[in-house]
Amino acid sequence: MREVYREGTPPKSLRFLYCSPFGKPVLRLLTGRFVSKVAGKYLDGKCSRRHIRPYVKKHGIDLTQFEKEDYRSFNAFFTRKIKSELRPFDSQFSSFVSPCDGKLSAYHVSEGLTFHVKGFHYTVESLLKSKELAKKYQGGICVVLRLCVTDYHRYHYLDNGTKGENVFIKGRLHTVQPVALEKRRVFTENCREYTVMHTERFGDVVQVEVGALMVGRIVNHHGAGEMKFGEEKGKFEFGGSTIVLLLEKGRVSLDEEFFRNTEEGLETVVRCGERIGIKI
Repeated sequence: MREVYREGTPPKSLRFLYCSPFGKPVLRLLTGRFVSKVAGKYLDGKCSRRHIRPYVKKHGIDLTQFEKEDYRSFNAFFTRKIKSELRPFDSQFSSFVSPCDGKLSAYHVSEGLTFHVKGFHYTVESLLKSKELAKKYQGGICVVLRLCVTDYHRYHYLDNGTKGENVFIKGRLHTVQPVALEKRRVFTENCREYTVMHTERFGDVVQVEVGALMVGRIVNHHGAGEMKFGEEKGKFEFGGSTIVLLLEKGRVSLDEEFFRNTEEGLETVVRCGERIGIKI
């Protein structure tokens, strides 16, 4: 049995922004891309280094797990590289692995190309802004991996193969904490970037990186071309964020505990490179 997570009471600040009518105008301002760009620029600068030590103390981060580095900015610290031996990739031929650390939820994509998250129906078409591409995932699986601010914020390729160009979709930048997911269609409102990955073992997998409140940038390292299993695909700069995977019908059998936990309102804690399913 894997570790599970149930969100506690959200901070007062988020309850004010998402649950109070007085918080709505403030929320609109804070979720604008301009605010995140300004914050991201500051967090890229030397002055932001002063926030590192209190952040480590507040969140109890064990820096011995990460590669030793003299961080030039808070964002350099936030996107720190973990020691590779702490995130081994399951290399069995049948293993389908997580591309990142995170809290996992799993959903079946209905024949109507919808999936249901925290009281909202989402459509694959609205997520990708592509009716034609959405059709490929009818009857498939949607995997949501929510990264918290204390997680390892780099993500990796889950198989060998080739990938298309990164497609950026403009939007706002809501937090990805459950209080927001219950009030807004975060995955289709937020800025996001998706890639179609033509994998060797699992068919065509779409990976969507979803930005979130105060995330300066979604940074993908490569355009169209080859991809290598376990290689770093990209990183999220400061803030929580989410990766959404779309899997074609009949390609992957996801571990049943993920669906069961999701139905019970629980997220399942997984690590980058961990097997979360098997090839069909």
